[in-house]
Amino acid sequence: MCEITKQPEIKVATGDRAILPEGAKTIPIFVMGKKYDVPETLTIMKAMEFAGFKFLRGAGCRGGICGACPTVFRMAGDYKLHFGLACQTVVEANMYLAQIPFFPANRASYNIEEMSAAADAIHALYPEIFRCVACNLCTKACPMEVKVMDYIAALKQGQIDKAARISFDCIQCGLCASRCMGEIPQYHVAQLARRIFGKFIQPRFEHLVSRVKEIESGKYDQMLDELTKMDHETLKKKYVEREREPDLSSLGAWKPKETQYL
Repeated sequence: MCEITKQPEIKVATGDRAILPEGAKTIPIFVMGKKYDVPETLTIMKAMEFAGFKFLRGAGCRGGICGACPTVFRMAGDYKLHFGLACQTVVEANMYLAQIPFFPANRASYNIEEMSAAADAIHALYPEIFRCVACNLCTKACPMEVKVMDYIAALKQGQIDKAARISFDCIQCGLCASRCMGEIPQYHVAQLARRIFGKFIQPRFEHLVSRVKEIESGKYDQMLDELTKMDHETLKKKYVEREREPDLSSLGAWKPKETQYL
């Protein structure tokens, strides 16, 4: 008599319905102190959904850009805290984690129209940047590997343009502020620096000025009206069949055949 063995069940995670590889191993993780066995192939976000959590907040783009899912975790027996985005970080065995979808930090009130490019404005609104002791914990906490301490140092020296460029990849998750001994809201400070840089320091591009005038004149109103009235299938077909710029074309060398809306 032949023996029939039961095939392993293929489980499907909730959320984005990721299908797990057959025979995927499960590992223990701890969410808010409670143990769950989850497949080792999943990100923290998918693993939490597999465990039964439903994200009402703390989940956004799922692509590592929006900064809605910062997570703090510690490995069993390790004194060190680790930081990452739940949508990008893959679970590891005996990971103790907690999500921080929002970190409370003071944010100054200001009217950008009444400000100038002088660094004194940032110093007046955020004098706490001078409490920085250069411990670099902020940089170590950043999931985007932004050199947070460096842009704070640049602002202390009045270099708004440098700070704006260094902080360009900031996703406003707030993990830097969670580790700051000087209690500096670094990500809010960086946002102000980029706003001042964009409004007062970065040279204005003539093509952008002309494009804004075209928009205000109503040049694209008819096209947008036509697109909004299309049904889903027609719009999808139009998108798929659109003329695309070749991947290897030189910068500024390609133009579409249809130039009506250039």
